[in-house]
Order: sequence, then structure tokens, then C-alpha cells
Amino acid sequence: MIKTIQMDYRNAHKAHPWHGISLGNSVPEEVRAFIEIVPTDTVKYEVDKESGYLSLDRPQKFSNIVPSLYGFLPRTYCGPKMAELTNKALVRLDVEGDGDPLDICILTEKDVTHGDIIVNARPIGGLRLLDHNQADDKIIAVLKSDAVYGSMTDIDQVPTDIIRRLIHYFSTYKDIPGEHTSRMQFISIYGPDVAKDVITRAMEDYEDYIAAKEK
Repeated sequence: MIKTIQMDYRNAHKAHPWHGISLGNSVPEEVRAFIEIVPTDTVKYEVDKESGYLSLDRPQKFSNIVPSLYGFLPRTYCGPKMAELTNKALVRLDVEGDGDPLDICILTEKDVTHGDIIVNARPIGGLRLLDHNQADDKIIAVLKSDAVYGSMTDIDQVPTDIIRRLIHYFSTYKDIPGEHTSRMQFISIYGPDVAKDVITRAMEDYEDYIAAKEK
């Protein structure tokens, strides 16, 4: 006879990575990030916004792999306040936020074998990119207490080849084989002060986003 197991789903709750995890107590000097993809992944995972579970977004079309831990900052949103910085940098008025949590790349010398984890990191700069007409910044950070990268405080301290790999990956990771136009456009690199401003604005955009949904 098969015995039926009764589960109390109220006690099986998993915090939603976007809405249910704190950014930490030292933001924006230090942040808590949710990691979706690691360098060994050959497919792109992305958190499903409704359920909070990792979903298979797409296989990588080319041989390039993300050269860092890659994920997002909980309780952030790329909206008008964050996009304002891109508009100022490009002397434009039409760039919008992409409507997603703020992306983050975390440098570490450790071989982290899977995503769906939370890590603590220090922002040291960022990459300003456009996805079509939407701001799609990537915050660059170092894993807290990392033996190689942990003491870095500015993106200028990162080896040039590492930055070049990041720029190449994010300039091409959404390209479709056979098409000759690139969806992503790399704009510029910025330092830690701008990165912290981007994070703060994305936090404010998140509060506005949630307030609008609750009306």
C-alpha cells in the first residue's frame, strides 16, 4: 500500500530571489546578489519573474561563455531613474530602462560550479550597454574576501583582458547566428562612484515599480 505524504507548503516556502531577498545592510558599498549563471554553464538560465525559480532561457549560440558569476541585485529595477544616467551619457532623451532587475557580474578566483545561490560582493564599476533602445547596465563587482579580486576597489585595477572578455560577451551574447546586426551596443565603462549611483537609482526605481503595482 502506498502511503500518502502530507506536506505543509506553508513551511516549504522559498523566498523569491527578486522580491524576497535583502540587498544587505551596507548598500551600495556592499551588496547581496543572486547568481543565475556561472562560467561552466553552456545554456543561459534566468529567474522566472512569477515563480522565482530558475528557468532555461536559451542555449548559448556561440562558444563564448560568461567570464564571471552573473546574476542580479534583488529589489532593484531598471526604470526611468536608472535610465536617466544613460540618457545623460549619450545626450539623449529616449532611452528607457529594460524593466528587469539590475544585472551584476562578480569576479572571483574560485570555481563556483552552479548558480541559484546568494553571494556578497563589493561593486567596483560597471559597463553601460544598450539593448535596442533600453539601458542594460552590468555592475562589475568582486566577491567579498576573494583571495585574488577581494582587495580591488576600482574597475581600473582589474586586468584589461578580463574587462575585454566581459565587453565581448555582453556585446555578442544575444546575437542570432546568420544575422549581421548586433542587438547589444557597448557604450562605456564607469567606476565605483557611478556604479553606486546606478544601484541607488535602481533601488528607487524598484520602490516606484512596487508602489505602482500595488495601486
